[in-house]
Parts: sequence; C-alpha cells; structure tokens
Amino acid sequence: MQRSRIVFFTLLALASSVALTGCGQDQVSAAPAVQTMPVGVITLKSQTVTLTKELPGRIVASKIAEIRPQVDGILQSRLFTEGAEVKAGQILYQIDPASFEANVASGKAAVAKAQASIASHKAKTSRYTQLLKIKAVSQQDFDEADAAYKEAQADLLTAQAQLKTAQINLDYSQVSAPISGQISKSAVTVGALVSANQDTALATVTQLDTIYVDLVQSSAQLMQLKQALASGAITADAAAQTEVALKLEDGSVYSHKGTLQFSEVTVDPSTGSVTLRAQFANPEKLLLPGMYVRAVIIEGIKSHAILAPQRGISRNNKGEATAMVINEDGKVENRVLQAGRTIGSNWLIEKGLSAGDQLIVEGLQKIRPGAAVQAVSAGSATANSQ
Repeated sequence: MQRSRIVFFTLLALASSVALTGCGQDQVSAAPAVQTMPVGVITLKSQTVTLTKELPGRIVASKIAEIRPQVDGILQSRLFTEGAEVKAGQILYQIDPASFEANVASGKAAVAKAQASIASHKAKTSRYTQLLKIKAVSQQDFDEADAAYKEAQADLLTAQAQLKTAQINLDYSQVSAPISGQISKSAVTVGALVSANQDTALATVTQLDTIYVDLVQSSAQLMQLKQALASGAITADAAAQTEVALKLEDGSVYSHKGTLQFSEVTVDPSTGSVTLRAQFANPEKLLLPGMYVRAVIIEGIKSHAILAPQRGISRNNKGEATAMVINEDGKVENRVLQAGRTIGSNWLIEKGLSAGDQLIVEGLQKIRPGAAVQAVSAGSATANSQ
C-alpha cells in the first residue's frame, strides 16, 4: 500500500513537470518580436540663405540749427508758430532796426561825400596835368593834387565798406531760418534784450525728412564678417547690402526702407564698437531724434547653407550644440555641431550636419545613441503618437 502511494506521487510529479515545461515553451513562442522605435525626422537640404544682422541704433537729425542773433538789440516781434514747419530764409524774429537803419543812412551819406570829393580832386588833377606840360605849376603841386585824388578814391572805398557793414547789420536785425525744418519753442519773448552770438539759442530748427539712424556694431562682428567675405564663405551683394529695414520701439516695421551711408573707420575704445549710419525718408515725421530703434542689415549671401530646426538641437554639459541623427545603419547617432546663428526658427549649421542627414526632431525623449529606430516623416500621426 505504501509502495502504491510512492508510485502515485512520483507519476504526479512527472506529469506536473511535463505540464510546466509545455507551458513555458508556449510562453516563449508567444513572446512578440522586439520592434524599432519610430521617430520623427526631417531630411536636411542645402539652400541659399541671405544673412542679416539686427543692430541697435538711435535716431539722429540730418540737420539741426540753433538760432542765435548776430547783432545786439531789443526783440521786437516773433514771426513764427512754435512747433511749425519753417523754410530756409524765413524771417523768425525781428530785432528793433532803428539804430541799424540810422547807420545805413550815415553810410550812404559818407559814400556820397566821398564821391563828391573824388569828382573835385579828379578835375583838379586833370587841370594840373595840362599846366604841368607848360610848366605853369610845379611838379610838387601836381604830385600833391594827384595824391589827394587817390586819397579821395580810398575814402570812397572805406565809406562803401562801412555802408555794406551797416546794411549787413540791418539785415541781421531780421533773424531768419538757415535751414528748412520743424522749429522748437522760443526761448525768449518779445521785449527781451538779445546779443550777438549769445550762448542761449533763441530757438532750434530740426530737419526731420530725411533723417539718420546711427547703428552700433561690435568690432569683433565686423571682423568676422570681413573674414567671411574674404574667404568666400559668404558672398557680397552690393545692391542688397546698402538696404536697411527698421524696427520701431513697439516692434512694428517702419514702412520706408533706408540706405546705408557709411561706417566709422575707428573703433570706440570704451565700447569696442563701430558706428554705421543709415538714411531714411521720414515724410510722416514718425521718426524723432533720440528714439531707440533696431535696424536689420544684410551682411551677405551664403550658398549651400544647412538650416536645422531649433527643436532638433540641444546642448550638452559642455554647452556644445548637439543633434540626434539616424546613421546608415538605422541607429541613433549623437553629433556635436557648430551652430552659428538663428535664422527664424532654425539654426544655421556651420559644421556637424550636411545635406541628406536625417535629423530627429520628434521622439527624442525615448531614444539613446546606438538604438535602432524607424524614420518617420516629422508631423505624421505615427511619430506624434510615440
């Protein structure tokens, strides 16, 4: 009886072992095959890119004139509206002209007297010339008459110069605008005593159309640009590189394009920068001196440029730009890049990527270098679901 029980339990153990083994084989055979992770990629292409630079700048008036009197006197009247447009030569102030008019009248009288004196001495010299031929007068008398005639001529020149000075001072009693532009408020009122070339300007005339924008660029950036042009890395476009676009303080784009006029030939030692000047039309008087703006200038044209989306570029612990690409074996490869600048939503890649590379931009959080992946066009439903 006991032997029968031992045989029974032995057979039961064997049966259980066979059953478990069969179950394990079924589980192994039922395990699914390992699938590659689909990732969204963008196939990079080379293209021609226009390189631009955004520089800070300040608005500067193209012409500005401080109005100061050229003669002394009492201000008799103001002949303009403050803040209005004035034309070159327009009378702005009238200084009391009475004393200047008197000087002009005195000068005219002196000229008339000198002219009369010339006529008298000329007639005397003519008579002495004839008398000298017949020895009716001495040579000394003739010489004295001739000298008096020449002195009278000199007196006329002096009187004419004094008259001209008096007339200039009379003209200066009318203070006129030297340039066309918008005039400021008046610093003096009627009845004020003004003096020639005084320190305080009566008013200021500013020409707002056209207007200048002074831009600041670091000398290092300028050197890099020149080196890139010299090496052929980028090519120059003389027509395009003189065109300047302007962004206003509120971020809007100014409606008129400007032209680049010149750049400084020296570097500011305190800032390490050079100044570029651009000229803009300003018919609406929207640009005012002192305003802060940003200008976009064209540096050059780069052929065969590689642009990579910013979402596909990251930084490693060293601060280097890196990207995940799919290599020829269909596996993830981590590359260190040289990214020069951003252009829109892309990085301009100097080194590390080339045309035809498959840049991974979706599914980056689920992959690692060396992993086998399946390339799917970025933005597809398959890529987005991973």
